Amino acid sequence: MKLLFVADPLDTFKTYKDSTFAMMREAARRGHALIACEPQQLVWQRGGRVTARGARHITLTGRDQKDGHDWFKVEATADLALADAGAVLMRKDPPFDSEFFYATHLLGQAEREGARVFNKPAALREHPEKLAILEFPQFIAPTLVTRSPAEIRAFHAEHRDIILKPLDGMGGMGIFRVKDDGLNLGAIIETLNRDGAQTVMVQRFIPAIAEGDKRILIIGGKPVPHCLARIPQGGEVRGNLAAGGKGVARPLTARDREIAEHLGPILAARGLLLVGLDVIGENVTEINVTSPTCFQEITDQSGFDVARMFVDALEDALA
Repeated sequence: MKLLFVADPLDTFKTYKDSTFAMMREAARRGHALIACEPQQLVWQRGGRVTARGARHITLTGRDQKDGHDWFKVEATADLALADAGAVLMRKDPPFDSEFFYATHLLGQAEREGARVFNKPAALREHPEKLAILEFPQFIAPTLVTRSPAEIRAFHAEHRDIILKPLDGMGGMGIFRVKDDGLNLGAIIETLNRDGAQTVMVQRFIPAIAEGDKRILIIGGKPVPHCLARIPQGGEVRGNLAAGGKGVARPLTARDREIAEHLGPILAARGLLLVGLDVIGENVTEINVTSPTCFQEITDQSGFDVARMFVDALEDALA
């Protein structure tokens, strides 16, 4: 089966930890053909179909990119109508900007032409990664979404220790903590809120971040039995690996399972084959659907083959 990966440039992959690479490696092991393109290669013209211009048909070399070797070989370059692929996997990393949004519409058109796209383009649009938690208030900490500086100040006055974050950040970018003394709250509001022009999410600080910001993967509606706890280092408040957090694989707790088993079937029914929940303590902080990661870290530390579970679920969805 031909699998088309719509992703960031292959040359930028860090294969020792990249989840898309883990998917590719497992798919290739099963004999599936690997094809890759970037979102800007997607084209539609009246009378035709959504096509990946110059898509690269690749094979894996088995060499380690970390040691400076090429991890893939381009066997051919050719246009490919997305409907002619067995499956299209949208794996473009955030941010979810206007170009990502437009790409989901092209992928939606490809679906109307017969393509099978994962995650489903409409579901990607309907589940912005920070705002998607609002649907499940029973699993989240006190949270405010607003453009109003006065609302933010009132929230801080009530909860005294808060986290502020932009809605379009990734990897911990733009996250601030303001403690009881309110130090720099005004400057932080100005930076994130831009005089009321930009919506901000504010949450009560969760002390359990010291034990890690857990990434819980849900595949085909079912949780992976281990999560990756991303533990802040060096006085940081952020556990994100991109912000220097240390990743430690752990079995899911009873609360982790309760959350994942409740959300998993709901999100899977909407066309989200792969979801990454971020959980701090007993609270969901984000629902990641664009390009969830941590496959290799969980597999390397726990022995559970996350990529195998993913390709199993993909094949089942296509059956």
